[in-house]
Amino acid sequence: MDTRKIVKRGYAPGDQKEFTGIQLEHLKEAAKDTQYLLGRGYAVKNATTFVGNHYMFSERQRLALARSVSSKADIQKRKEKMIEKGTKGMTVHIDGFNTIISLEVALSGSLLFHCCDGTIRDLAGLRGTYRIIDKTEQAVRLILERLKKIEIGEAVFYLDAPVSNSGRLKALILEIADAYDFDVSVEVINDVDRVLEKLPGVISGDAIILNKCKSWINLVSAIVSDLSDVWVIDLKLY
Repeated sequence: MDTRKIVKRGYAPGDQKEFTGIQLEHLKEAAKDTQYLLGRGYAVKNATTFVGNHYMFSERQRLALARSVSSKADIQKRKEKMIEKGTKGMTVHIDGFNTIISLEVALSGSLLFHCCDGTIRDLAGLRGTYRIIDKTEQAVRLILERLKKIEIGEAVFYLDAPVSNSGRLKALILEIADAYDFDVSVEVINDVDRVLEKLPGVISGDAIILNKCKSWINLVSAIVSDLSDVWVIDLKLY
């Protein structure tokens, strides 16, 4: 029996006020304004600060803009590299914490965003600390089940060594993966982003990684679309 305390990953009490009603309408307008500024060469931080000040947004609302909105040029670049078919037998490279945490947030009923580039992102912060919760095992199983469905040949999870409990998460992934008939390995390394930026078949929601990697699979969006009772705000814009 799982005795872990029930945890709502990514939950913030103010979200029901800041991301519903008129505030949600303001956020959608602000997303358009932010994308315009990004297209004019503004850095993400400068654009979201300028727009956030105009709408008098909280830090969490500004973070939502920064994570959800991309320039049209970056969106096009990512779309051109996204793999939608032909995954049979391929090796995929998974941004472990990024992917698992997004699914833990989904399973918690906490806030997610359908972003401009088609990815699903969350507002949960890592900041060097992580602990396995009651949703972690299910999140890992959802990843492996989806990988089985698209018939990949091998999955490599990458976990950030400096983050607490990375070793425990590695052990959990390998334990669950034992039941699957494709190869699964876990690399605990110091600079996951730098490694993934050079690889094909990447699974991540990190915008910088998606801009630089050779190709990627939008796995979390596919998984979340099959889940019930998830809270997803649509900021795709078009």
